[in-house]
Amino acid sequence: MPLSLLPDDIAALAARVVSENIASGRKVALAESCTGGLVAGALTEIAGSSAVLDRGFVTYSNEAKMEMLGVSRDIIETFGAVSIACAWAMAKGALDRSRADVAVAISGVAGPGGGTPNKPVGTVVFARVLRNEAGEPEGELRFFAGGEGPDGRAEIRRQATLCALELLLP
Repeated sequence: MPLSLLPDDIAALAARVVSENIASGRKVALAESCTGGLVAGALTEIAGSSAVLDRGFVTYSNEAKMEMLGVSRDIIETFGAVSIACAWAMAKGALDRSRADVAVAISGVAGPGGGTPNKPVGTVVFARVLRNEAGEPEGELRFFAGGEGPDGRAEIRRQATLCALELLLP
């Protein structure tokens, strides 16, 4: 088996995302915050991913979310960067600024610090927007355990990457 930078579970799911989107003729875009480009990186580990991945935006700061994806300051100030409203705006911004058929956004609190009582470490929000689909985009708030301890941050980011890859399946 060829050398991979990815854990086996992420590599296998990324390979499925690439092959199934090739079969569907779909291109994807990503707007990543707490995963810092891990989802796009997972896809580009797979040969043939250029047929699927249009582009990825790593918008770690609130300013980047506003400047690169068009997320309004009102959304960030009212709901916060780790909110379904922000993830929706990130996904819509990625879709509007790409040639993709589907965009997925991820924002969360990977820890070990930064959590609050309302949004503890391990809180991650996702959104998926499909081009030419009427209605509200899909959004989901998840809580990933394992944020405590020395490997907590990596484990939260691993679980968030897997969830985002699942959202990219046709």
